[in-house]
Amino acid sequence: MSENHNSTTGTQSSPSTSVLMRLALSIAVLTVVIYAYGNSSNTLTLAALADKETQIRNYQQQHPWRAYSVAVLAYIVVAGLSLPGAVPLTLVIAWLFGFWRGLIVVSFASTAGATVAFLLSRYLLRKTIQSRFRNRLTTVNESLKEEGAFYLFTLRLIPVVPFFVINVVMGLTTLPAVTFWWVSQLGMLPGTAVYVCTGSQFPDLNSLAKNGTTGILNPQLLAAFVLLGLFPIAVKIIVSSRNKHGQT
Repeated sequence: MSENHNSTTGTQSSPSTSVLMRLALSIAVLTVVIYAYGNSSNTLTLAALADKETQIRNYQQQHPWRAYSVAVLAYIVVAGLSLPGAVPLTLVIAWLFGFWRGLIVVSFASTAGATVAFLLSRYLLRKTIQSRFRNRLTTVNESLKEEGAFYLFTLRLIPVVPFFVINVVMGLTTLPAVTFWWVSQLGMLPGTAVYVCTGSQFPDLNSLAKNGTTGILNPQLLAAFVLLGLFPIAVKIIVSSRNKHGQT
């Protein structure tokens, strides 16, 4: 009788396997983030990458498929862990591969990274993120009820809210991961194309580093972002107008 009681008590007091696994994963992710953050802040800058321009170009010419793999993996890690360096990395990938190939690499890798952040938020860091973004989460849930996936599409097109905030907050909503992925893929594509187009026009990384991320802002780029901001508003007006005509 006492043995059964002790075994039952021991079972109830010991942590469940899922809790232990979640704790272990949280520690592992935190360790990777701290390590990657410390390294990315020094290495993923235009100046640091410009110093390695010859090595980067030689590696790409000697190992073209490995270069694609490294670029994709690096971007997924940066976007998935919300590390600094996404803009310099986008510009360098565009310079290295050209517009079309750079667009494919950055578009799919950035969406994959955003989805990783979305899943980490949903299944691993829910309590921490929920306490930090509670007010924003309420607003997002209300907007999702009213507008559905189009609300996420609008957030992706208009760069008012930081992308990492969108990723982690959306992870706490009821939005399906598949919907998050394809809407993000479409919504981020125009803005990605603008940055990739800009980076692909520089002849070398030294020129890109001298201009800096602020130096790439020109009237054409600003006009493109204005058009991106107006596009979802125009679509929403058109859809609302068609719905009204359908009801009448």
